Amino acid sequence: MTKGSQHNSGTSFTSLVGDLASDANELLRQEVALTKLEVQYELRKAKTAAMALGVGIGVAILGGMLLMLMVVHLLAALTVVPLWGCYGIVGSGLVVLGGVWLAVAKATANKLGVVPAGTAERINESVQWLTQQTRSDRRSTRAVRISPTPVRP
Repeated sequence: MTKGSQHNSGTSFTSLVGDLASDANELLRQEVALTKLEVQYELRKAKTAAMALGVGIGVAILGGMLLMLMVVHLLAALTVVPLWGCYGIVGSGLVVLGGVWLAVAKATANKLGVVPAGTAERINESVQWLTQQTRSDRRSTRAVRISPTPVRP
């Protein structure tokens, strides 16, 4: 009978170790999937910022080409301001409009993060949990902290 109980305890320990490895593997797979989704979200935000930048530049260029000619000649025809003064007025307005779009794009880009905060927190919790599960008296492991860092242009 003692042989049977030793066999059961061996199987039980093996089963526990296997379950622990399986749980760790599943946790890692879930973290990778969640990180992938969060990175995709951050990339969408970066795409939005790039599109805002592109729109700002496009508006400034297109507006500069079309409106400058139209409005400059309209001002020259309706006022006593010389043609060069009309170009200065229209050009100043376009510079201000382009600057506003560039400021919006820069503010959006500053909000982007390299490591999403939620992912960093979950990875730290997972590392701590795995450390507690695998810690023994003979060997100590150290938890690794991952901190989110924003992108600074």
